[in-house]
Amino acid sequence: MASDTQGREGSAAKPAKNLGRDPEGRMSLGEHLIELRNRLMISAITVLLLSIVGWFLFPWVFDAVKAPIEAAGKDSDLQALINFQGVGQGLNVKLQMAAYIGLILSSPMIIAQIWLFVMPGLHKNERKYAIGFFGSAIPLFFLGCVAGYWAVNQLVPVLMSFTPTEGATSQIIPYDQYLALLIKTMLAFGVAFVIPVVMVLLNFMGLVSGKAMLKAWRWIIFLSFAFTAVMVPTPEPFTLIAMSAAIASLFFGAIVISLIHDRRAARKSGDEDLGDDEASRIDDEVEKIDGPSSLDDADEDGR
Repeated sequence: MASDTQGREGSAAKPAKNLGRDPEGRMSLGEHLIELRNRLMISAITVLLLSIVGWFLFPWVFDAVKAPIEAAGKDSDLQALINFQGVGQGLNVKLQMAAYIGLILSSPMIIAQIWLFVMPGLHKNERKYAIGFFGSAIPLFFLGCVAGYWAVNQLVPVLMSFTPTEGATSQIIPYDQYLALLIKTMLAFGVAFVIPVVMVLLNFMGLVSGKAMLKAWRWIIFLSFAFTAVMVPTPEPFTLIAMSAAIASLFFGAIVISLIHDRRAARKSGDEDLGDDEASRIDDEVEKIDGPSSLDDADEDGR
């Protein structure tokens, strides 16, 4: 009898565990926080492990970072030196560079964790937009960072050329300030390369039309040249034109994609032949509703 009773209690207890679960797969606030904690822990461990890899890659990265300053010194009579202020500044710089390298190398894992956390709450069409956004924004961001490093190689010699070279002159550059300039420039170009993808995403969400973007084409060209002229102040015009054209082409590519999407959406809705100042068609046909065919079919409440 005891074993029979225990078996009944065990069988009755099994469905009780599933009573707290939402049949639609929705999670409570506590479950969301636990899920977020797990994703953050996985991302943090990945950054930590790849920062150790970055510690061993530091010599190669350091040579690439100081290359613009060395190139500026070779092109002129100026003696350019990188300064590490303080006894422990060298260790601090190495730790910072290792952390930067680890963060960059672990970015695919971080993005994957963000996607796994957000994906369950998206609809099918929203998942397509998100995949397209991440799939195009990530390569463009890294491409922009590479362009930012190239811009620093052009920027540093121009800025250092204003230092007088008469007599025994040397320019001592604090490494932390130079590293901040390099990181900010790379991030600025990375964000500039991602903005067109954000424009396409806003268009797909129905917030901005392609025609509205196209009306601002003069501002796009002006801002592209202004941004490049400030970030890459080269004395010759070919670099300015080439870099500005590359940035502007990304924006115009986003406009073309938005116009194609708007045309397809209008074709599906039947409003393709309408002008910009015409209202869209409204379906005024009366829909049939479910109801009793006679009073005899109504229920006791008269419904």
